[in-house]
Amino acid sequence: MPAGTGANTNINIRVDSNVKNQAQEVFTALGLDMTSAVNIFLRQSIRKNGIPFELIADKPLKRTRQFGRLKGKIRMAADWDAPLDDFKEHM
Repeated sequence: MPAGTGANTNINIRVDSNVKNQAQEVFTALGLDMTSAVNIFLRQSIRKNGIPFELIADKPLKRTRQFGRLKGKIRMAADWDAPLDDFKEHM
């Protein structure tokens, strides 16, 4: 069934009242009501086949911090042949 041809239905969600009020201010400034904004989000989710924006963690995950330490070690390993190059130059 193509989008927009089905019967309307209601969605009930719980959200922090401060978040709702702040979002409503943003949507009003854009000329939207809450229903229109949620519909836009849902349609974009369908169109993108996922969340229509990037989701990132505020803090690096433990795995990410470990990779950062590993990356430094990998960078050091790439420099290991520098002494060999120096040796070859003196031969």
